[in-house]
Amino acid sequence: MSGLPRRDFALEVYLAKWEFAAKHHLTASDAESMPLSALLKLATPVDRAAWDRLHLGYTHTHGSPALRAEIARTYERVGADDVLCFAGAEEALYAAMQVLLTPSDHAVTITPNYQAAETVPLSICEVTGVPLEADDHWNLDPDRLKDALRPNTRVVSINFPNNPTGKILSQETYQAVVELCRSRGIWLFSDEVYRLIERDPTIRMMQAVDAYERGISLNVMSKAYGLPGLRIGWLALRDRELLQRLEHFKHFLSICNSAPSEQLALIALKARGQILERNRHIVRDNLVVLDEFFARFPDLFEWRRPDGSCVAFVRYRGADGVENFTHRLIEEAGVLLLPSSIYRSELAPVPEQYFRIGFGRKAVPVGIAALQRWVEHHGR
Repeated sequence: MSGLPRRDFALEVYLAKWEFAAKHHLTASDAESMPLSALLKLATPVDRAAWDRLHLGYTHTHGSPALRAEIARTYERVGADDVLCFAGAEEALYAAMQVLLTPSDHAVTITPNYQAAETVPLSICEVTGVPLEADDHWNLDPDRLKDALRPNTRVVSINFPNNPTGKILSQETYQAVVELCRSRGIWLFSDEVYRLIERDPTIRMMQAVDAYERGISLNVMSKAYGLPGLRIGWLALRDRELLQRLEHFKHFLSICNSAPSEQLALIALKARGQILERNRHIVRDNLVVLDEFFARFPDLFEWRRPDGSCVAFVRYRGADGVENFTHRLIEEAGVLLLPSSIYRSELAPVPEQYFRIGFGRKAVPVGIAALQRWVEHHGR
């Protein structure tokens, strides 16, 4: 096992300080959650009975057969035996990079990114960053990706809908990425945790495991489903030898998942249509609130609706700079936003003077009202 990443996880350090102290968490990356009682009301009689008689012993390392079968139904070309469950997406990402990469390999990842997407592979081998183009609506240039590849490139890591920008690739660009990886036999690791919360299903990207024989799809109950407390994530891939190696690596990590979490995840996935539609409705309503707010202050903010997800990267135009703005905002108004310094990359420059805003939770309008009061009194 390779060493741990060489720098702290900036986002998690920042959230550890402020997430539960802030009055208004306006940078949450997940959709609206629900109480246990509400989730159990969505259970079928059979699944509710299974919950009531649940045995609190060890579970299957792969994840329960019923859960994996339900996860497989969210893909086109995946069966239950192509799924391996983990304790959240972070464990899955860590295991995948540790199993796929060696010190003699090379990896490519996009920026800005969820920091683990670069710091974990950087702890193993050389990594090249390919930036999304801020001035081109955060598009990915396939030619820049091609130029980043080397003879020993083993993994290309992408994340769409993207955190923090909400970008979704066009079908043409995505297909170019897939074909580029296919032409060289490169693994395509795709973080798809915001999939299914898109407002427009016509721009939804095909999942990597369905699009490409060497595609690896990462997903989790935390983001689009709004159930991070379950700590259930998974990888879907069509290479059984690699899947077995991942299973063996998991033996050194969580070993198996929580039995209650697996049963609750099964209930949620069976009710996914209802849960996802509720969350998409919240996102749509909150975007109207954000549109109205940012329209009031065009001199301070550059706002463009993201393609998907429940987060966006907003440019701050104030003369005081985004670091001072976000610091004063949390200290004086209890409103939490993430400045772009949290997304600093060792691989490529991340545009400065941006902040991440989250809009997947019901309380967003209250937070925006607090933000507006502060801006009107202090920020102009």
